[in-house]
Amino acid sequence: MDVRQLRHFLAVVDHGSVHRAAEHLFVAQPSVTQTIRRLETALGTSLFLRQGRGLVLSPSGAALVGPAREVVRSLDVARETVMAVDGLRGGQLRIASMPSQVVSPLTGLIAAYAEAYPQVQVAVVAAARPDDVRDALGRGVAEVGVLAAAGAHEAYADLDRVPIETQSFVLVAREDADLPPGEHPLSVEELPALRLIAGQPGTGMRRVADAIVAATDSRIAVEIEHREGLLPLVMAGVGVAVVADSWRPLADTVGLRVRRLAIEDTLDVGLVWRRHRLSPAAAAFIDVIERSRSTGQGTPRERNPTNR
Repeated sequence: MDVRQLRHFLAVVDHGSVHRAAEHLFVAQPSVTQTIRRLETALGTSLFLRQGRGLVLSPSGAALVGPAREVVRSLDVARETVMAVDGLRGGQLRIASMPSQVVSPLTGLIAAYAEAYPQVQVAVVAAARPDDVRDALGRGVAEVGVLAAAGAHEAYADLDRVPIETQSFVLVAREDADLPPGEHPLSVEELPALRLIAGQPGTGMRRVADAIVAATDSRIAVEIEHREGLLPLVMAGVGVAVVADSWRPLADTVGLRVRRLAIEDTLDVGLVWRRHRLSPAAAAFIDVIERSRSTGQGTPRERNPTNR
């Protein structure tokens, strides 16, 4: 068993078929098939079962996924650590992030990071809920994650964490929406019956939307997982969106009204990672956040990150 076999195995797991795995790896499909067969021979068991035209993991294959990711990651970290002795000049950083936090603060953090370390490739992995961020870290799909949750310090104490900011909730509406006049924060009690656009259950925006529905004559008009559809739905007059205030700059840009909600519910936003040695690329990203918090500046000075 060697690392090439494990990389091919994980490519089939992640992409769902030998054909797509081969495309991802830029190799011929028979090469992937032969590599998987050699790995199965070495382990003395079948790793995949055929289901229709696709493949699903066998019990043995499912048991191999976690250890295989750890082995591949450890080798990648070892290589990148050596490469970074003279400065971070390559590698990849994979970040799992919840959708609203991609808008802010992640966009600004990536911009600062890319300026300091332009040769590192950044990949952002979608995570709809806080638990999806933790799952992505646990499966090795991402090395760090941007997590937003109420009471994140206690609920995710098993992860190392650097706090970034606290986000409150707002309503985003068209100018002709039936909202109370003025610019003061709106209490739930003064809201009229609204058609709400909200995320799926388990998200902060849905929690706030459900609280509004419980206290008023409002209702959920649209439940949406694809956050890129939020503002277009508001602009089309479908309803009023309940979102984190990270959406304010985009809403302002397209001419929508933003009204803060006078509620205690907030999101603790932070960067999280599992308690193991980080790659130089991930360690450098954490340094970006720590320096931006301490200096208030978005562009850090480059330094060797190998000693984290």
